Amino acid sequence: MKEFKPFKEGKVREVYDNGDSLIIVATDRISAFDNILKNKITDKGAILTQMSKFWFEFTKDVVPNHMLSVDVKDMPEFFRQERFDGNSMMCKKLEMLPIECIVRGYITGSGWASYQENGTVCGIRLPEGLVESDKLPEPIYTPSTKADLGDHDENISYEQSVEVLEKIYPGKGEDYASQIKECTIALYKKCAEYALSKGIIIADTKFEFGLDENGKVVLGDEMLTPDSSRFWPLEGYKPGQGQPSFDKQYVRDWLKENPDSDYLLPEEVVTKTVDKYKEAYELLTGKPFTR
Repeated sequence: MKEFKPFKEGKVREVYDNGDSLIIVATDRISAFDNILKNKITDKGAILTQMSKFWFEFTKDVVPNHMLSVDVKDMPEFFRQERFDGNSMMCKKLEMLPIECIVRGYITGSGWASYQENGTVCGIRLPEGLVESDKLPEPIYTPSTKADLGDHDENISYEQSVEVLEKIYPGKGEDYASQIKECTIALYKKCAEYALSKGIIIADTKFEFGLDENGKVVLGDEMLTPDSSRFWPLEGYKPGQGQPSFDKQYVRDWLKENPDSDYLLPEEVVTKTVDKYKEAYELLTGKPFTR
């Protein structure tokens, strides 16, 4: 049996080269504040992979995506081990664009802090009188550059995203920048409307795009998971305050309250986090989570 070694390892994912495709494995690691925590969150990788699969299938009419299969039977024998089952996705190889495509439908987090300061989010002026967690009149697109591991992503304007892409793809910067912006807004609108019907508000999210061998824009990476999005329960949603969420906010809050934790979570925080992820998956897909 051929052994595989990841050629790229992120905070929570491992990427393997499978010749004409990639195999992306979502581990049970969890990161917060740019640090990998010492605990594993059981089943997290599988929940996120199955959630991405659900969204990729749901949006393939909006923009093509990189997913080929999440069934390890379609992958080399090495991946037919228990530790890869359910949390691995075989994907088309793409040349990834160096832009994180962030879309915000509600005002929260760093966006809310910026708005309080000067009435803008990432340089975009918003109406006066918004309160924390308000729904925005229209979703806004606030791209950022992709930072290397350990660095922070940097918010940029749409115009700067054109410049970044123009440097790499002379004559195509404007075209690619406008395509990924339009795809980001269209994906968000379709998915946010669907999620709302299932009792979940998608406050914001990020997408990543790449180019296939013909230079076509394709959606890559993960999609609309609690790791890349803010999910709030519709029930009890109340603008004017922070909202409870289905993501790792619970972990972040605990870490803020316990600065001497050395990134080790108590078991109850781990359990509650897993339960939140599962609850989001089951609400959105209408199916119980199984590996």
